[in-house]
Amino acid sequence: MTHKVLIVDDAEINLVLFDALVKRMNNSQSVAFSKAAEGLDWAQSHDFDMAIVDYMMPEIDGIEFIRRLRASPGKEDVPVLMITANDQKQVRYRALDAGASDFLTKPVDKIEFMARSGNLLQLGDSRKKLADHAAWLAEEVRKATFEIIERERETVIRLSKAAEYRDPETGAHILRMAHYSELISAAMGLPKTEQELLLEAAPMHDIGKVGIADVILLKPGRLTTEEFEIMKQHAVFGYEILKGSASKVLQAGAEIAHAHHEKFDGSGYPRGLVGQDIPIFSRIVAVADVFDALTSERPYKKAWNLDRAAEHIRTCAGRHFDPRCVDAFFDQWDKVLAVRHSFDDT
Repeated sequence: MTHKVLIVDDAEINLVLFDALVKRMNNSQSVAFSKAAEGLDWAQSHDFDMAIVDYMMPEIDGIEFIRRLRASPGKEDVPVLMITANDQKQVRYRALDAGASDFLTKPVDKIEFMARSGNLLQLGDSRKKLADHAAWLAEEVRKATFEIIERERETVIRLSKAAEYRDPETGAHILRMAHYSELISAAMGLPKTEQELLLEAAPMHDIGKVGIADVILLKPGRLTTEEFEIMKQHAVFGYEILKGSASKVLQAGAEIAHAHHEKFDGSGYPRGLVGQDIPIFSRIVAVADVFDALTSERPYKKAWNLDRAAEHIRTCAGRHFDPRCVDAFFDQWDKVLAVRHSFDDT
């Protein structure tokens, strides 16, 4: 490994001396500047392994040079050896505050120069190896985390399919309502991480239907009052299936399954929650789920046209739906139509 050493000194004789000493060190080469401003410009745009800087220089002295160097991105940890004829402690204190790594006093002892420079270069090498190892570890953690997330996503998809096989709703419905939910959350200003979490968790909203008997779940006509009371239990069943998981996605899915049939005015089920007491994810999914159900054809009903469904959603704002969620839904109307086109039932 070849080390590159930056030398900045306004005395030409010192530049020649330090250059010669650097070349005597194994695998080292130097770049020298007699003007501090030129040296600083070069340092801010090039990589190097150590800087040797004189203290007494016109315009920009060594302390100011170090201060500006340390403020440059990527130069926070480059070893800096300051050369000075001044043995006053206050100068060294200021230099240390600015970011100096070590000092040599003029006249420079050649053996001491090479020893201190060698130590600083070894320190820099060790720091780079440590940084490389940390980067490697971070990449390994990223890979492992990605694999966990992918397995979690597969679990969610399979859980959602389990409900889908027992429900006349299609897989496209699950995709559409999940993407509608993401669009609403984006328009409401939820953080990107929350938008992604909602997209992944929303497909589990009806997972509790696996606990509903086929005679009720697949009944082609209107349910009786008694049958509907049984049907409403799917919200509780879904919550019971998903609750208590360490997974954020399953936690969100449990919350959505439990409360996506609650209504803003408190007339929903299973708990009769009102307004802001209904979790935000569930309020969002309620709009997405109902809109897609209205506009989708099922064995027991014809699909509504878009205008009729949109009017229904708007009319129910403040009663069934959170008005903010409704406004956010129609703010994204063009994207809603794009999602509907992308995930059609065919």
